Amino acid sequence: MSELTRRSVGCGCSTSRAGNILENNHLIGNESPEAGSSCGGEALVISYGSGENGHKTAFDPNDVGQSAERSGQPIPTLMEVVLLLGLKDKRGYLSFWNDKTSYVLRGCIVIELALRGRVSMQKDPSQRRFPLADRVIEVISDALTGKVLLDESLKMMKASEKMSVSKWIDLLSGETWNLIMIRYQLKQVRERLERGLVDKGILRTDKKNFVLFNMATHSLADTGAKEDIRVRVRKVLTQRTVILPRSCFFSESFKFRYTRTVAIVCAAYAANVLGNALATLRNEERDREFAQVDNLLAEHSQWPFARAALPGNGLATNLAQVIAEEASNHTFSLPSRAR
Repeated sequence: MSELTRRSVGCGCSTSRAGNILENNHLIGNESPEAGSSCGGEALVISYGSGENGHKTAFDPNDVGQSAERSGQPIPTLMEVVLLLGLKDKRGYLSFWNDKTSYVLRGCIVIELALRGRVSMQKDPSQRRFPLADRVIEVISDALTGKVLLDESLKMMKASEKMSVSKWIDLLSGETWNLIMIRYQLKQVRERLERGLVDKGILRTDKKNFVLFNMATHSLADTGAKEDIRVRVRKVLTQRTVILPRSCFFSESFKFRYTRTVAIVCAAYAANVLGNALATLRNEERDREFAQVDNLLAEHSQWPFARAALPGNGLATNLAQVIAEEASNHTFSLPSRAR
């Protein structure tokens, strides 16, 4: 009796590997793809292919179809990057006086969904008179991203009425007095993001005694991941011509590299964790970089970006151009969902 293995070719599978699996999808004997158990009311389609050791391999074609789109996304999401900047390297927890991070993380979820082509501003001319934060967003693709928090938020946006950006951030944060709307609150966001970073090998789980109670902490396990973020942040804020370095965490093949970096800088500034990335700078240099963030916020809080050049210190002169090129060049290639 031949052995059957179940293989998932989701986020951890590269585009070339997924292509090889599709290319080697030879049905064994007279067997054909069959429907397995249902998940969430949808039939799970299973295909069989010949493995390297002669065994049959079962895989979900939905995973293969989505692997190409997911391989173009950075390993740490925007939420994970902001949280990583806020965590103390050795102590493994956020500052107890920081009450902004949780709210900013919900905003990062909306930004991440937009960068992945799942949500967009409603294309209604009447919406143009409102500020960007007050404009209605709508779901343009319900294809799953493979990230639990993103998919959970996407399903809620798909099932509910259309609401503005600021309204959704408030609801995801639980900032509402309407008991009917409280169901939209995302709970334990920081804990879930920390567990995701532990699974990626960037953090490790420790336990620290705080006199009256023990608390799980997550100290830094991979210093390269956080240093890569710090380098990109400093380059945006300190260089005249910004050229982002290539790394295993932020490849040149990723979409919206410069747009993502600006979003990281602005979100970290709003969450009051940007100072951790600029800790090695002198006080006067740090003050100058915070002023540069104010310029970035002013230029990229409107559409189109940087319509009017703001007076600054001559830094990041090419940033507006490369972000405009990313917005015009990158198109979303969304995977189709097999039913």
